Amino acid sequence: MTTTHAVGVVGCGLMGSGIAEAAIAAGYRTVVRETTDELVEQGRLRIEGSLTRAVARGRLTAEARDEALGLLSFTVGFTQLAECDLVIEAATENPELKKALFAELDRLCRPSAVLASNTSSIPIRELEGATHRPSQVIGLHFFNPVSSMKLVEVVRSEATSEETVALVSTFGESLGKRVILAKDRAGFIVNALLIPYLLDAMRMLEQGIASREDIDDGMRLGCGHPMGPLALSDLIGLDTIRSIASVLHEELGEERYAPPSVLVRMTDAGLQGKKSGGGFYDYLEG
Repeated sequence: MTTTHAVGVVGCGLMGSGIAEAAIAAGYRTVVRETTDELVEQGRLRIEGSLTRAVARGRLTAEARDEALGLLSFTVGFTQLAECDLVIEAATENPELKKALFAELDRLCRPSAVLASNTSSIPIRELEGATHRPSQVIGLHFFNPVSSMKLVEVVRSEATSEETVALVSTFGESLGKRVILAKDRAGFIVNALLIPYLLDAMRMLEQGIASREDIDDGMRLGCGHPMGPLALSDLIGLDTIRSIASVLHEELGEERYAPPSVLVRMTDAGLQGKKSGGGFYDYLEG
C-alpha cells in the first residue's frame, strides 16, 4: 500500500482531535475511535469548535469547514477502522495500553494497513512487538496544538520498511507539516532534548533558586523562547511530562530524566497544567 485514502485515529483527546482535524482539512476520510459516547461527543465538539474558530479568523471558509466535517465519522468500536489505510494511535502515554491497542488493531485492520503511534517517548519496537506486521509499524509524533505546530517526527525502528516510512512521510507533508526522521530511541529528537530542560526548570524552582516568573521570563526574554519552561510544561500537561520522563529514565538510566519530586507531588494531587485548570500557574481565572 503506497497511498493513503482513509485514516483512522484512536483517541480523541487534545492530540487525537488535532490529528483528525488536520486529516479532514487535508481531504482524508477519517474515522475517530473513542471508548464512550460521551468522549465521542467531546471530541466532536472540540473538532467542530476548532474549525469554526478558523472560519471566524478568516483562515477557512464555511464551505471548506462543512466539507471537512463531512469526511469525519466516529465510533466506539474498532470495526470501522478495518478499511483504513493508515491508523494513528493517540491514546494516553501508557506502554501497556498502547501495546494492547496495537494488538487489537493488528487483528482487525487489513493486512496492508500501516499502524502508527503518536507516542512522544515510547520506543516503537515495544509497540511493533504486539503485532504480526512490524515492518508496517512506525512512530508519527505530532505536536500540540496540531493545528498550528508545523512539525511531525517520523520514527522508524529496525524493522520498519522503507515503504512505510515513505507513506507516513508523504502523509505528514500533505498536512502541511515539516517531517523530520528519527531513530527509535526513547524521546526521539525533540523530547530527548526538551524534557531535561523542562525538568531542570522544575528543579530550579523546587530548590528556591528563582521564582516561576523569573525562570520563565529569563528564557523568554533572555533566549527568545516564545514561552518559559514552566508555562510550557503546563501547556504540554504535567501528567504527560511525568510519563515521558519516566520512560526516558527507565530506558536511558540517566538521573537528568528522572521526574523531580515537585512534578510527582503535583501530578499525584491532580494538577496537570492548563487542561486541569492548575499547574505551575492558575488557569481557572484566565
